[in-house]
Amino acid sequence: MAGNTFGKLFRLTSFGESHGPAIGGVLDGCPAGIQIDESLISNDLKRRKPGQSSITTSRDEKEEFEILSGILDGITLGSPIAFIIRNKDHKSSDYDNLKNAFRPSHADFTYQKKYGIRDYRGGGRSSARETAVRVFAGSIAKQLLSEVKIKFSAYVSQIGNIKANIASDDIDFNRIESSLVRCPDELASLQMIKHLEQLKKEGDTTGGIVNCLIQNVPIGLGEPVYAKLQADLSSACMGINAAHGFEYGSGFAGVSMRGSEHNDAFVVDKSGKIATNTNNSGGIQGGISNGMDIYFRVAFKPVSTIMKEQVTVDSDGDTIKLTSAGRHDPCVVPRAVPIVEAMAALVLADHYLLNRTAKI
Repeated sequence: MAGNTFGKLFRLTSFGESHGPAIGGVLDGCPAGIQIDESLISNDLKRRKPGQSSITTSRDEKEEFEILSGILDGITLGSPIAFIIRNKDHKSSDYDNLKNAFRPSHADFTYQKKYGIRDYRGGGRSSARETAVRVFAGSIAKQLLSEVKIKFSAYVSQIGNIKANIASDDIDFNRIESSLVRCPDELASLQMIKHLEQLKKEGDTTGGIVNCLIQNVPIGLGEPVYAKLQADLSSACMGINAAHGFEYGSGFAGVSMRGSEHNDAFVVDKSGKIATNTNNSGGIQGGISNGMDIYFRVAFKPVSTIMKEQVTVDSDGDTIKLTSAGRHDPCVVPRAVPIVEAMAALVLADHYLLNRTAKI
C-alpha cells in the first residue's frame, strides 16, 4: 500500500489500523534543538479524541502516546521521531455483520477491489482514527513554527444549514474551545448543538465547514509551479477523511467580483512594510506567501455511517439490507478542527524548511 508518507523535508509516515493494537508514526526531518512541550501535544490530541461530549462518538480513547526516539529531555535530536498511540477501546464485534457488506459511501468497495482484502473492523487504514497520528505530528510542526511566531487557529463556521454570523475580526480564538462544536458564534453554537443532538437521536448525520487562519506567515513560502502553497494546503486538507471541498482567500465568491474589486492593492503600512490593503488572495500570490494572513475553508460531507437501515450489496453482489452498529459522530467538523490545524502546520513546516534550504 503506497501513500502513507506526507511531506518532502518534514516527512510523516503513519501506520496502524483503527482496531489494531496501536497507531503511530515516524516524523523525519525535524531539526535538532527544538523545544517540545508534550502537554501541548496531549492538548491537541484531546481536542481530536472521541468521547469528548454527548454529540461525539462514545469511543473512549485516552490518546496517551509514547515517544520512542528523536526527543531527549524535551529537545529534538534531529533524528526520526517515532511514536505510538495505543488503541484501548475498540469493539471489533460491532463490525462482524459488515465483513462481507459494502457500506454506502465508505471505502469498503474500493479497498476490496484495489487490494483484494480489507480490514472491515472500523475501516482499518481508511478510518479517521489514523488522523490522531497527523495531530501528533502537526503539534510538533506547530511548536517548530512557533519559534518564528507562526500561529494556527481553526474553528467551525457551519454545521448543516446553520452558519456562524460573526466577522473574522471579531472572533476571540481563546474562546473557541468553550463551545462543544468549536464555533465562535455563541447563538449559532447552541443551535448547532441542538441540531446534532436531534440527528444523533434520529441516527442520521450532517456535514459542515472548518475555517482556518494562519497568522505571522513570512514572505516566500511556497514554490511557483508544482508546489504552490495553496495547492499543498488543498492536498493536505482534502486528504482528511470526509473532506469534500477546499477554498482559500475569496474562494468561489471571487468569481462574482470584478478584477478591479478583487485585486489586492499594495500599500506601505504604518511600520513601513509593504502590505496589501485587502486580502482576497488569502495571503498567497503566485503560489508563494506574501506576508498577509493565510485563510482557507474546508467542507466536510455528512458522516457516511448512519444508524438507519440502508440497501446495499455484499461481496457476492447480492442485495442486502444493512443496519450499522458501533459508535460514530453525527458530524465530523467539531473534531476536525485540530486535524485541519495539524495538516496546515505540516505543510507550512515543510515549506519553511524548504525555503530555508533554498537560501543556503
